[in-house]
Amino acid sequence: MISIGLIGKSNTGKTTFFNSATLLSAKISTYPFTTKEPHEGTGYVRAPCVCKELDINDNPKNSACVDGWRFIPIELIDLPGLIKGSWRGKGLGTQFLSVASQADALLHIVDVSGSVDANGKLTRPGMGNPVLDVYDIEEELNMWFTKLIIKNLKTVVKHVKKGTTTESALFNLLTGLKVTYKHIKSALQQPDLEGKGIEEWRDDDAKIFAKRIRELSKPTLIIANKMDLPFSSDNYAKLVDVFKGVFVIPSCSEAELALRRAEKKGLIRYVPGEEKFKVLNKGGLTKEQERALNYVQQRVFSKWIITGVQFALNLCIFKLLRMNTAYPVEDAKRLSDKKGNVLPDVFLIPSYADIHYLASEIHSDLAKNLLFALDARSGLRLPTDYIIKDRDIISIVSAVRTRAKK
Repeated sequence: MISIGLIGKSNTGKTTFFNSATLLSAKISTYPFTTKEPHEGTGYVRAPCVCKELDINDNPKNSACVDGWRFIPIELIDLPGLIKGSWRGKGLGTQFLSVASQADALLHIVDVSGSVDANGKLTRPGMGNPVLDVYDIEEELNMWFTKLIIKNLKTVVKHVKKGTTTESALFNLLTGLKVTYKHIKSALQQPDLEGKGIEEWRDDDAKIFAKRIRELSKPTLIIANKMDLPFSSDNYAKLVDVFKGVFVIPSCSEAELALRRAEKKGLIRYVPGEEKFKVLNKGGLTKEQERALNYVQQRVFSKWIITGVQFALNLCIFKLLRMNTAYPVEDAKRLSDKKGNVLPDVFLIPSYADIHYLASEIHSDLAKNLLFALDARSGLRLPTDYIIKDRDIISIVSAVRTRAKK
């Protein structure tokens, strides 16, 4: 399952974002380091389900289908807040960074109202500096990667001198952090590193390499949270202007959490990611609940259209990580599994994934005995190196399944 880490300073709304996306109840407080250990939960990204296109009723098993939208599970990790010096072990930094380094992507939650000071403590709106907050966290991540590389540089150089390529030696060091060979090759092409042997590296060289490796292996979205508060619009504009090469998403996780809790109680009809909600029983609302829903409508939907939580998850998976959806079925004609469940599963796969990749995601034995696959729409036979397109419906044929039918 794809893993997304939530990072940022304390009191920026990381845990509220986490709770709104997973509907769990991790502790929320205004004290720094309320999150003392990573919280893990299941969030969902939404994509148009092929059931609408084919005009059929589906029976999802590993996901959910709501009004023609397929909600696909991903892992979300709410990590302890960072402060300056976290990479040295200050606060809960070491624990935070070791977990963050194993995520596929990061959502950097920023208090865009400027209600958080440099140490992650609450202050008056407008007193904090969201732009500097982003730089602070970026530096902590980069320095943690730098520290790891410098600490192991002599070992890497030793392997290179024995004949191992620089790329392979660095890959062996960083593979546990979801760093790929492609990431390493690209990072080594930095202008300041080209033509320089790794045995010549100094600390500055290691930092240049570490920064690029972090950017490639941990792609990051900036979540401009608390958009409903004063000073948020101006600070959001500053974030967009300064961080031009990064997605900056306006968000109000408090509003999303309120909507999802109201939906769970049956008070409203709300599909995550929608631009509206519908009150089902206005007379059943308490005055407090009615005020809260009015606030969401006036301060969030009327101005920003959506709360931004679901949009951020979708953007992270489908734009930042460039994932596609694939629907594996056993019966290509009925589009079902062996129990007759129609379109039972959907998998998130990278844009370069082929049939063999999908087979291995389903089960290792299926990949080992893979013969070919069928495009369920056209009935065409597909080779094992066929690159799967988004929304493909694939029936995989293996030696195991062939023997079972006999």
